[in-house]
Amino acid sequence: MINARTALRFKDALPAATDVVVIGGGVIGVFAALYLRRMGKSVVLCEKGRVAGEQSSRNWGWIRQQGRDPAELPLAIEARHLWKAVDKELGGGAGYTQGGVHYLASTEQEIENLTPWLEIAKQHVLGSMMLSAAQVSSLIRQETLGARTWIGGLYTPTDGRAEPWQAVPAVSELAHAEGVVFREGCAVRCLDVAGGRLAGVVTECGRVGAEQVVLAGGAWSSLLLRRHGMSIPQLMVRGTVCATEPLPEVLAGCAIDEEFALRRRTDGGYTLAGHHTHHMVGPDSFRHALSYAPLLKSFPDIGFRLAGFHNPDAWGTRRQWGGDEVTPFETTRVLDPPPDDATVQRLRGSFAARFPELGAPAIKGAWGGMIDTMPDIVPIVDRMPQLPGLTVATGMSAHGFGIGPAYGKAIAHIVAGTDVGHDMRRFRAGRFADGSQLDPGPSL
Repeated sequence: MINARTALRFKDALPAATDVVVIGGGVIGVFAALYLRRMGKSVVLCEKGRVAGEQSSRNWGWIRQQGRDPAELPLAIEARHLWKAVDKELGGGAGYTQGGVHYLASTEQEIENLTPWLEIAKQHVLGSMMLSAAQVSSLIRQETLGARTWIGGLYTPTDGRAEPWQAVPAVSELAHAEGVVFREGCAVRCLDVAGGRLAGVVTECGRVGAEQVVLAGGAWSSLLLRRHGMSIPQLMVRGTVCATEPLPEVLAGCAIDEEFALRRRTDGGYTLAGHHTHHMVGPDSFRHALSYAPLLKSFPDIGFRLAGFHNPDAWGTRRQWGGDEVTPFETTRVLDPPPDDATVQRLRGSFAARFPELGAPAIKGAWGGMIDTMPDIVPIVDRMPQLPGLTVATGMSAHGFGIGPAYGKAIAHIVAGTDVGHDMRRFRAGRFADGSQLDPGPSL
């Protein structure tokens, strides 16, 4: 995992001006910078902490098409091909593997709930299939299954996985080698606005002139927008993830059931995660409460905690500052929430119940990650109408890593004014203010 103690990777000198400034060195910002550069744009990427220091190195590592929102699915399909291509460019440096994704069911009701996806998969020729209990046993080591068995499931063999802590830094090195200017430890304090249009950014290391800016700041995006009088209903939830010590292989790909999720790791262990998350309650929780109220019934396992001091939406976080002042982006270089110990123990117990011969796994490490989300569980990827020149890509709702390359490429086309190749209306910025009825996508 990458955090504030990780050594700086990039400290390029900032130019006086560039074509595009990208704010944020997560998976979205890094891929946007790469594809913008390949379109011939000069690009500067500013990261307040470390490339992939936050959610981009803390996620599950799934690269899936299965279960996606119908509007996101074409992007997810493209992303799988882009991950394969970039991993080949990196000589396997992203750790991409096509091992399939399994949604496993313990009851007939769960089977019934999963079945409608097959029609969507058929339309897109994904090769998804429903599994019988016998087929589940053929994919998962039968001799390790406990008394609690899966009676079937949904399986997409073309889905894959990668190592987040490895993949995004590797792609950043590729983009850097192709000419993107990277500066870590360099917070963008505010946007430089002149005559109602973007003129650049003001960073803690100086000003950079630019007519185009991409804001891909993850959990911090709404705070910077609020500084400039723009509001989006972005909130955050903390997820807990852990990695086991090496174990015999019980599943080569990724799987999830009603209790826990697992992914095979390149180090021989498994990444374990679950459905239980915590929303960090701050002022924005109340500002956007009505927008999120319909979602609460879809997330029965969500808990609540007060947003701590270093959280972007903490009660004491400053919302206004000048370009010559130290900002919240500098006081918290990397958002590094602690994992929930009870969740880790619950995951160990769930694993042991399914695989009693292996028992409760030894944990190599556990971490928390702050997931930026939206009321309809799909992101904003759009130009901001209030400020010409500003493109925002945020609220990835835990989908950012898997679909990251396709979103990055779409952002590059939006900035360049060329055809994205996808219908992006679902992700427009104005949908929360124009009276549109929100249609929540899948929660996973």
